[in-house]
Amino acid sequence: MGLTPKPKHGQVICNETGATSGRKLRTDLFCYHTFRTTYVEAMRQIAEFVAVLSCSLFTGASVYINFVEHPARMECGVEIATAEFVPSYRRATVMQASFAALGLLSSIAASLAGATFWWLVAGTLLGSVIPFTLFVILPTNKLLLSPTLDRRSVEAEHLLARWGKLHAVRSVLSGVALLVFLYLAIFKKPA
Repeated sequence: MGLTPKPKHGQVICNETGATSGRKLRTDLFCYHTFRTTYVEAMRQIAEFVAVLSCSLFTGASVYINFVEHPARMECGVEIATAEFVPSYRRATVMQASFAALGLLSSIAASLAGATFWWLVAGTLLGSVIPFTLFVILPTNKLLLSPTLDRRSVEAEHLLARWGKLHAVRSVLSGVALLVFLYLAIFKKPA
């Protein structure tokens, strides 16, 4: 008897290789194994695409902040830089957290759908920016966002400089993850 499902109307039962069983049905338009394999393959490819896209957007935003926005902010003077940090931080937080989480989740999905283990490694690298931000950068963020901070003080300038260095770690982590993702997407075949 076995675990082979009974064919429904219009289906042909396939063995593990996708070949049809001995039963001859005139309507052999649907083969469960072939459909499942094609569906899982398509889901893997979509998950890989979403992982690469999310990581690319995160990395691009992070690098932009480190090389363009934060240095420009600092050129305006400490008082303006600390004032500009508040709305910039509020807007960037949602966007970057979403991209990091989506990249991590889609790399897990790709791995579960048959992608190589390295997709999970790259996704974990990207996802590592989340705990890094929460446990390492957030204390500095809270001090910069504090209404009691004197926006003209040397302390504010040091906090902004420290924040820039810590944020650079996020750029490096996501950049390495992006390089791994791109290598896998271009050169590696699924396991």
